[in-house]
Amino acid sequence: MIIEAIADSLEDAKTAQTAGADRIELVTGLLEGGLTPSYGLIKSVCSELTIPVNVMIRPHSRSFCYTEEDLNIMLEDIEICRNLGAAGVVFGVLTQEKKIDEDKLSKLIQASKGLDITFHRAFDEVDHLFTALEVLQKYPEISRILTSGSKQKATEAVEELGQLADLSAGTGLSIMAGSGLTPQNLQAFLKKVNVSEVHFGSGIRFESSYNNPIDPNKIKTIRKIVS
Repeated sequence: MIIEAIADSLEDAKTAQTAGADRIELVTGLLEGGLTPSYGLIKSVCSELTIPVNVMIRPHSRSFCYTEEDLNIMLEDIEICRNLGAAGVVFGVLTQEKKIDEDKLSKLIQASKGLDITFHRAFDEVDHLFTALEVLQKYPEISRILTSGSKQKATEAVEELGQLADLSAGTGLSIMAGSGLTPQNLQAFLKKVNVSEVHFGSGIRFESSYNNPIDPNKIKTIRKIVS
């Protein structure tokens, strides 16, 4: 079981690694759902950590529909991440009709060659989850989909996430459950949903708030649950 922790500072990332996280999703703008972090933050975290660091590629929080200008910025940010030693990148692109934007997705994938790719929670805004899954399964370069099953919290989408996990079994595309998972609800959740990766944000912080740093004891508790 892979534990991924969201970090928006070097301190957070180091705390998560020491406490037992397997991978970092590095972002800024946590309260906006995560945006591309600064050059300096990417450089410092990638140089100091030994676990994989996947960097958010999201130029703004207005939507997951991007202009050509936005796309060019995202492509440049991917190249920066590669040069700074990131293990992977995290992105998602939709059309105005709430479908996967395959044209822009193909360009992002091409730019990310050799990097681990996560398609993020833009997936939760598509018009039809299972159709979108079929689209993403056409791209073997994508390692996983981060999703809450289109609900606000993953714990509210046990049925949807279970179906997504079943449909993805043996395809090489993992379903990573995220949003609303905590040390308190994880065990019950995993008894119902067969996923191999779990993603934590506010649930691993002091007082479960993005205003506070990561609580290492929460990650240690999660490590015991999944071990």
